[in-house]
Amino acid sequence: MKMGRSTAVAVLAAAALALAACGGGRSGSGDGSGDGSSGQARTLTLWHYEGADSAMGKAWAEAVKQFEASHPGVQVKFEEKGFEQIQKTAGMVLNSDEAPDLMEYNKGNATAGLLSKQGLLTDLSDEAAKRGWDKLLSPSLQTTARYDDRGIMGSGRWFGVPNYGEYVMVYYNKDLFEKQGVEVPTTFDELTAVLDAFAKAGTTPIAMAGAEYPAQQLFYLLALNQADRAWVNSFQLYQGKVDFHGPQLTYAARTFADWVGKGYIGKDSAGMKAEDMGVAFISGKFPMMVSGSWWYGRLQSEIKDFEWGSFLWPGNLAPGSSGNLWVVPEKAENKDLAYDFIDITMKKEIQNLLGNSGGIPVAADPSAITDEKSKELIENFNELSSRDGLAFYPDWPAPGYYDVLVAGLQELINGGKKPEAVLDEIAQPYEDNLADIGN
Repeated sequence: MKMGRSTAVAVLAAAALALAACGGGRSGSGDGSGDGSSGQARTLTLWHYEGADSAMGKAWAEAVKQFEASHPGVQVKFEEKGFEQIQKTAGMVLNSDEAPDLMEYNKGNATAGLLSKQGLLTDLSDEAAKRGWDKLLSPSLQTTARYDDRGIMGSGRWFGVPNYGEYVMVYYNKDLFEKQGVEVPTTFDELTAVLDAFAKAGTTPIAMAGAEYPAQQLFYLLALNQADRAWVNSFQLYQGKVDFHGPQLTYAARTFADWVGKGYIGKDSAGMKAEDMGVAFISGKFPMMVSGSWWYGRLQSEIKDFEWGSFLWPGNLAPGSSGNLWVVPEKAENKDLAYDFIDITMKKEIQNLLGNSGGIPVAADPSAITDEKSKELIENFNELSSRDGLAFYPDWPAPGYYDVLVAGLQELINGGKKPEAVLDEIAQPYEDNLADIGN
């Protein structure tokens, strides 16, 4: 995603964050102190799509409580949204009078970068310096927060603030691994041997969702197994030419199709959504699920009937980056309140809660992370980050590329097109975007 880019998980019910009704709609000039001292009721309208059981959902629910306590007279109005809903309608909504004051939004050129280029997001550069966000976030995590005038990430002004990290890994069912007599793989050859063992025993090893992001992230992982940092920078940052029929993407398309043919990926997964995939893994149906750290907290909460764990994808690179961004729409009515809320989510207390709930904090006290599974999650992220292994997400390079990749990977799953034809299909929008931005 997830996402990452990255993720379609159960949304946090509005009631989980709702405050006692206190009358009035959205109000305020956006330049007040936010302390309610003027006597005029003010409202912070907040959108995000994290599940109540996710690490971010838990941490941000606590942030709302702290915001309320420190801003008497201010009402937080949480509006329930879904990942796909915001992904598809953000441009239209933010260009209207219905824009919220603060919104979680996907990072990358195709999403936050596009909105910044269109003038729909507030420049947060001064606030980042004044409030110290630029000190709390490492340079690699700042990549997704900053965009140039073309909407390309990595430099320029701040248009978003991430307060967690994320990456794609392999979740596995320890009980099914033990029953099948296989070990956690540490090389790609060992991984394919595990997949083969399950498939020959009549078990589809990988839970998959072709109708949303998971299939394209697995496809990207396969490409990354043949890639290096220079290729990633060419694909994501336009620092070089990408050959869609070169060794990286050709290997990914052919191997993905081959895995469907061998039964490593179910042919019925073309129409599955991420939620379907996650529920199937949580129910114990599949030995593995290749997806992001955003699932971690939910798995901790919901898996009761078997032991599970996670491991890094065998290879030097994997999809990952900072988490999604807090963005402040240019038309937000209460920008000062939005900045205050972002500040609270960066506090050590909130960051520690996020870390102990299955998230990857960016400003926590390491000694405060006591949950063993959370430690494993964070240690794996740090290992991947330390070897410069965060490769962003495949849908980021071009506007609308998410839907292009969904359609292409569905064709690979259902056999509607050969790998080479799918590569042609996903190459054209990428090349068109390069032409649009003048590269």
